[in-house]
Formats: sequence, C-alpha cells, structure tokens
Amino acid sequence: MKVLVWLGIVIKLVVLSSKASEAVEHHYVNASDLNSLEAHEAEASLAGRGAYTLMVALTLIQTAAAKGAVCLDGSLPGYHLHRGYGSGANSWIVNLEGGGWCNDVRTCIYRKKTRRGSSVFMEKEIPFTGILSNKAEQNPDFFNWNRVKIRYCDGASFAGDSEHKAARLQFRGQRIWMAAMEDLMSKGMRFARQALLSGCSAGGLATIIHCDEFRGLFPRSTKVKCLSDAGLFLDATDVSGGHTLRDFFSGVVGLQGVQKNLPRTCTNHLDPTSCFFPQNLIAGIRTPLFILNTAYDSWQIQSSLAPTTADPSGNWHDCRKDYYRCSGSQIQFLQGFRNEMLNSMKGFSRSNQNGMFINSCFAHCQSERQDTWFADNSPVIREKAIALAVGDWFFNRAVVKDIDCAYPCDNTCHNLIFR
Repeated sequence: MKVLVWLGIVIKLVVLSSKASEAVEHHYVNASDLNSLEAHEAEASLAGRGAYTLMVALTLIQTAAAKGAVCLDGSLPGYHLHRGYGSGANSWIVNLEGGGWCNDVRTCIYRKKTRRGSSVFMEKEIPFTGILSNKAEQNPDFFNWNRVKIRYCDGASFAGDSEHKAARLQFRGQRIWMAAMEDLMSKGMRFARQALLSGCSAGGLATIIHCDEFRGLFPRSTKVKCLSDAGLFLDATDVSGGHTLRDFFSGVVGLQGVQKNLPRTCTNHLDPTSCFFPQNLIAGIRTPLFILNTAYDSWQIQSSLAPTTADPSGNWHDCRKDYYRCSGSQIQFLQGFRNEMLNSMKGFSRSNQNGMFINSCFAHCQSERQDTWFADNSPVIREKAIALAVGDWFFNRAVVKDIDCAYPCDNTCHNLIFR
C-alpha cells in the first residue's frame, strides 16, 4: 500500500558479473519530488549507510551571502569536508554534486523547495562512498586525501549568474562555485600538492565547464586534473527526429544567464547553448581531463533520446526502462548513439594527458557508488576496475584510453532496470 500511496519507483540494479551469478536488488523510493534516476541515486546513497560508512556533516559557507552566492531560494550554499591525513594531507578531491537542471520559472520554483535548490532541505550529513570513501580497500588511491562534496542548489551546473525578482529566484551558480573555492582555499586547499576536481551527471558537466578555472587556482607546481563522470551529454537527435535536450538546455542557459560563464574557447565560435554541451568543450580544455561514461547512459536514454514527449505512441516505453525489452531496431538506434559519443571524443582522445573509460553499460554515474567504483564485482574493461583506471591516469602510471566493445559483450556491468 505504501508503494501505491507514494507512487514509488521500483528500481532493480542488475549486476552481471563473470565472478558471480546474477543478483537483483529492489529499491522502493518516494518519487514525488525526484525523477527516477535521482531517486535511485538517493536510495543508493542511503543504502550505503552501514555501521562503518563514513558520514560527513554539512558546512554552510557563511561568507557567501555577502557575495550574492546563494541557492535558488536565497539560502546559504554548503559543502561536506572530510580532512585528509598522512600522505594525503596535502591532496584534495573536490566533488561537484549533480542532480539535473531547471529550465523555466515553474520548474525552478519547484526546485527551490527541495535540496536541489535550498540548503534548508539538504541532509545535515551524507555518506562518503566510492571516490569519497576513507577506506583504502574501497578507494585505494584517494582514501586519505581531503575529500569535499559541494552541494548543488542552483540548477545550472554551477554556471548561472542572474535572477528572477518576481519569482524570488536567485540563479547564482557561478558565484556559489567561486565562494566555495575561496572558502576551501582558506581552509588549506591553497597548499595542495595535487588536486582533482570531479563530479557526476550535472556535476560532471560542471566539472568540464570549470576545469580550467580550477587549474588556475593553484601554482604550476601543483598537479591538477579533472574527472567528469556521466557528464558527456550529447546534442543528439531523439527518436522523433527532434532535439529534446538542446531545447531544454536552451532554456537553462537563457533563463539563468549562463552564457558569460562558459569557456571563451567555445563561445567565440558557437552559440551559448552549443557551448553547454560537453562535446563542444572537451577538446579545448587545457587541463588533463578524464571522461568516465557509459556508452548507453540511462539518463540520456530516458530524458534525451526517448522521452515521453518524443514518443507519444509509447513504442519506447518498455525499452527505455529495461534494455532487455528493446527491439532489434531500438538497439540499433542506441548503437548509433554510442558511435556518436565515440566520434565526439576523437579530438579529445588524441592528447595523451587525457583519459577515458567508456563501458558498454546501461547506467548513470559510477564513481560515487561503491559497487561500481571499486568492489569485488565492479565493472571492468580488460580486467581493470574504474578506480584503478582513474588512479593509473592521475598518477601517470599508464595511458588510459579504455573503450568497451559494443553491447552485449560486457558481462561486468551494473545495469539499471526501472519498474
């Protein structure tokens, strides 16, 4: 009955592993204020709250209001910081939280009444898992670093700078980014010997947008790199022949005043909406960048390629929720999407300073979940888990350009199925 009342979403996390038989986990989530993937991420995060999971408290940036660096509702932005120690005492990971965008006044008003638009509704503490874990057996290269998660409460990947007075909306993502950086620098980050900027989904896009800015905070002697997880959103044609995501991003960019904060290397020759798409940014980024993405990103399939607005007849209803129920022609369409993704990375991949891990899974975000980052049955390419691939790249132990064979060859994926 609770499921019916809550309109809950049952999400099956299907783990296909060569080391273990198929295992299915069911997650029942209140979906009244989250889209299905955000609900999955929230439930996965809560599932990590075991007896030995590190919980890290929220810190509000008290100096932010004076700089106009506020959430959509005008509340203070914040972050979660767990200090490093030993060999990691002067190393920093700064993780930018993801969680979609708002592209018009109506959706931004709704958003400001949630944790994605107001610190009033943020959790007072959150679990640090995956790349933020403090356990060597879960996070071998970064476990003892200073690890920070900056909360996301602006709705434009930390890139807007505008306001809507009538609706009492503050679009101050760029100022939040700057205020957070200033606060962290004052807390010791300015002494960092090495630093990694990371983020998932909308946070992965933010990582790409701000990567060179992050590099500019430190002296040349500091090793600085960036990791974008599930942030390679493509300007792709949807199943109706339209451009659902381009239309959506156009609203985000226009409403929130994003244009002036996008990399000039792109806006000098392309329109602002095009420059909100990572495929038009990555080749121009000077700082070493790692792209971690699934070839069949669940969010992009559901919200960009085959959303209900582009599929009025419902032909894609089953496929977009469960890849097992895709027809041959639908799989062929998704293979075309994979090819488009790989083609968009050709220029980026030519630089040895850049890295990539593109696995042929139906998932979204893999660096912050323990089961996909580093565990006994984690996804692998050529027997190397994501955490080890990222570590090899960051520490220059190897050139990492890992591209999986096309579906259905990978039996290590943690694929998502939505019910």
